[in-house]
Amino acid sequence: MSQVNRLPTGGRIDRNQPLTFSFNGQTYQGYAGDTLAAALLANGVDIVGRSFKYSRPRGIVAAGAEEPNAVLQIGSCEAAQVPNVRATQQALYAGLVASSTNGWPSVNNDVMGILGKVGGKMMPPGFYYKTFMYPQNLWLTYEKYIRKAAGLGRSPTENDPDLYDHMNQHCDVLVVGAGPAGLAAALAAGRSGARVILADEQEEFGGSLLDSRESLDGRPAADWLAKALDELRQMPEVILLPRATVNGYHDHNFLTIHQRLTDHLGEVAPLDVAGQRAIRQRMHRVRAKRVVLATGAHERPLVYANNDVPGNMLAGAVSTYVRRYGVAPGRRLVLSTSNDYAYRVVLDWLDAGLEVVAVADARTNPQGTWVEEARRRGVRICTGSAVVEASGSKHVTGARICAIDPQGHKVASPGERLDCDLIVSSGGYSPVVHLASHLGGKPVWREDILAFVPGEGGFQKRICTGAVNGVFGLGEVLADGYDAGAAAAVEAGFKRVDGSLPKAEKRNEGESVALFLVPHDKPTSRAPKQFVDLQNDVTAAGIELATREGFESVEHVKRYTALGFGTDQGKLGNINGLAIAACSLGISIPQMGTTMFRPNYTPVTFGAVAGRHCGPLFEPKRYTAMHRWHLESGAEFEDVGQWKRPWYFPKAGEDLHAAVARECLAVRNAVGILDASTLGKIDIQGPDAREFLNRVYTNAWTKLDVGKARYGLMCHEDGMVFDDGVTACLGDDHFLMTTTTGGAARVLEWLELYHQTEWPELKVYFTSVTDHWATMTLSGPNSRKLLAEVTDIDLDKDAFPFMSWKEGLVGGVPARVFRISFTGELSYEVNVQADYAMGVWEKLIEAGKKYGLTPYGTETMHVLRAEKGFIIVGQDTDGSVTPDDLNMGWCVGRTKPFSWIGRRGMNREDCLREDRKQLVGLKPVNPAQVLPEGAQLLFDTQQSIPMKMVGHVTSSYRSAALGCSFALALVKGGLKRMGERVFAPLADGSVIEAEICSSVFYDPKGDRQNV
Repeated sequence: MSQVNRLPTGGRIDRNQPLTFSFNGQTYQGYAGDTLAAALLANGVDIVGRSFKYSRPRGIVAAGAEEPNAVLQIGSCEAAQVPNVRATQQALYAGLVASSTNGWPSVNNDVMGILGKVGGKMMPPGFYYKTFMYPQNLWLTYEKYIRKAAGLGRSPTENDPDLYDHMNQHCDVLVVGAGPAGLAAALAAGRSGARVILADEQEEFGGSLLDSRESLDGRPAADWLAKALDELRQMPEVILLPRATVNGYHDHNFLTIHQRLTDHLGEVAPLDVAGQRAIRQRMHRVRAKRVVLATGAHERPLVYANNDVPGNMLAGAVSTYVRRYGVAPGRRLVLSTSNDYAYRVVLDWLDAGLEVVAVADARTNPQGTWVEEARRRGVRICTGSAVVEASGSKHVTGARICAIDPQGHKVASPGERLDCDLIVSSGGYSPVVHLASHLGGKPVWREDILAFVPGEGGFQKRICTGAVNGVFGLGEVLADGYDAGAAAAVEAGFKRVDGSLPKAEKRNEGESVALFLVPHDKPTSRAPKQFVDLQNDVTAAGIELATREGFESVEHVKRYTALGFGTDQGKLGNINGLAIAACSLGISIPQMGTTMFRPNYTPVTFGAVAGRHCGPLFEPKRYTAMHRWHLESGAEFEDVGQWKRPWYFPKAGEDLHAAVARECLAVRNAVGILDASTLGKIDIQGPDAREFLNRVYTNAWTKLDVGKARYGLMCHEDGMVFDDGVTACLGDDHFLMTTTTGGAARVLEWLELYHQTEWPELKVYFTSVTDHWATMTLSGPNSRKLLAEVTDIDLDKDAFPFMSWKEGLVGGVPARVFRISFTGELSYEVNVQADYAMGVWEKLIEAGKKYGLTPYGTETMHVLRAEKGFIIVGQDTDGSVTPDDLNMGWCVGRTKPFSWIGRRGMNREDCLREDRKQLVGLKPVNPAQVLPEGAQLLFDTQQSIPMKMVGHVTSSYRSAALGCSFALALVKGGLKRMGERVFAPLADGSVIEAEICSSVFYDPKGDRQNV
């Protein structure tokens, strides 16, 4: 387990605490303080994955969130699997198990690697769009192998053993980023007395100070960092959040912070002192008066031929590995740069006792402080030059350096090949503008720094500072950060408190040159691949091809080539990519613009998104007041929305069909009892309640008398039915609306939405009372006799007619009794306060014994209502049918003075077509056959495939009362096709033939419910 690339000294790691881990089945060793990436590099692991499109070998490039290649699968067992974890952001812990997400039979020897050799010609941009179109029946096959080839991680198939939670926070100043600017801002705001939250995505606070070679007050920068953190920890109003990524910036200064609390301790969170599982990750939901964005900048790589071969890295990343982790990912280094700051890696490399082969500087006369120091130390500097091509297949073996003309995009000399095992590059720095753009702010191009910076904040109460704002010198960054923190505190209502800042050493730095694509002596389309987006295999040639094919918008280029897709989100490649597109189109970079950045900044686990809202806390199980009785009576249950409803009540030896047949006959011939407590109930009150109902229902409500009830349909604006139910008039300005069980919350939200946004002038109020009232439905010829045994209400048909309600005592308990029917039989719905429901239910059960009372469940209810042609919204409707399609035009008040919701939608030309799908009944020619629900229907079985489907079965049952099977269906033009035949081809090759008929199969005149 020799760490071949570990330096003998240096770094912030703990060499006294070795940690063993495994990668792709091999065991390695690292140290506490390593990231997984640092440990892999220390052990000489070159290839960590295969590329998205061409399956080319890929190695580690960066050291932070911008890493595009080292995206790994973590976890030793199925339940602990975490996909797509950046090795650069995963702290090493003992026993860590990691693997590459692609590569077969191994990541080092991938069979699909042949695509990397020929893929440029075979798989240009748009390849998938143009190729995998026909034949359509192979799409599932295409998708399977495309997904497999894409190299994405896999989700676990077992439950996550860890806990996650949410925390709501408020602060005066939220500082995003704990580099030098963020630390200075937090100090300034904290000294003012403001409530401050400082969040940073790294394992430690400090940012660039953790591996800086610069000094502050003549001492190492890390000394001031430790002093600043001590001061912040002692401030009672300051909260420090390490390992915390601010992943989203939302309206009204609402930000979400994803904090990894125990990811660095093991794959399963440890137990706390109380023996409880510790929280693994937390989502902080923060409201901040002011936000300081100190998000820094990402180094930009140079784009040259074969720049994806393992051993091509960012200059700043190599310095980080050397100085922070004590790791040298090679021995002989070549630097290609267009700026002074990249020379830091040369000095760090020399300090580590390693060889710098040469520096290729695109500028003709670099003069900065670090440049001169490199010259003094004997480093060969080739000015006006760049690395134009890397050699090697699975690791860098050499670099070809040529003189170049950046302005003319030409190679100016034959160049020379240098032997090396590490090529580092730097094309400048790109401010991390992502968060500043989340609310739609457009970044602004600054020619002086060759980068985009955040635009105006608009409604965002934020201040950008440090590198994200184009300020790069350490001394200037500290001063800028302190001013930003102080200004944010003042804007939040506090007084500025000035304090001393350390002095940074003076360092001269020359201007950078624009070098977004290193030229090659071959045309871009003929040169070896020059990768712009390493994660998505987007090349310079691919971007130029996209522009030639007419994709001129940066967003179109992005979608056609996949530039900036994936977990990388363009952190490394976007600027180079849009610059290459702009050059190809002959426009400027500001004219080309940037793509839109959206949350999340980096991936967030579903566990952190859900928090504690999982299992019963996400989807609570709801029980009616009679649930215990149902259990004791042997009921089988089904989930309806969140409710546990009795499905059927089997007796010994009965299956579902036998039990339902028995229950149906009991209701038709005697009396049945149903627990209907789950129906949505909304209490509606106010002087404008009638007017409101007129507007939300399709039919009229102005003249509904007190004591009466009416059935109504609700439509969306497009005229499509979305819920139904009976509403009763309890008083002149008081109504009780019932809804479908699953639609109760949705309907209440819909009512509130229209009241608050469309008709706020109406005085009307809504209260959900679903849980307040328990409902017991008595249905069948004996229901009146049974109810008369336990109530003081006059049940005479003239005193208590159909579609009316009365108050009285039932079983000695105050009740509302509604005479409405969902079965087509004489029915009463008894509503009592839920606390008393069990007692009333038991009295009804006892009194009903001599009348043959039978409890029935939802399956029987479905059969009974379907026999009558009554719809269930969501089963017999699918969001594409109007009341007329359901043959329910009688429920539409076409002369109402106010245009109810959906009226204009129903009158659209498309909704008036005669060949629309319409609700009809179906009688199978063979009455013993039952049509499967969802079965597609045809008029002609002799068609060639693909056949023209004309509808589908919505409800289908075997009826004990009818003595045959029957179904409801939506059929094109079905209402004018009575007596015609339709056919339902099944998966096994058989076909069921059926006759179109009326949707009302039982008691078509309604005599039984009106008796």
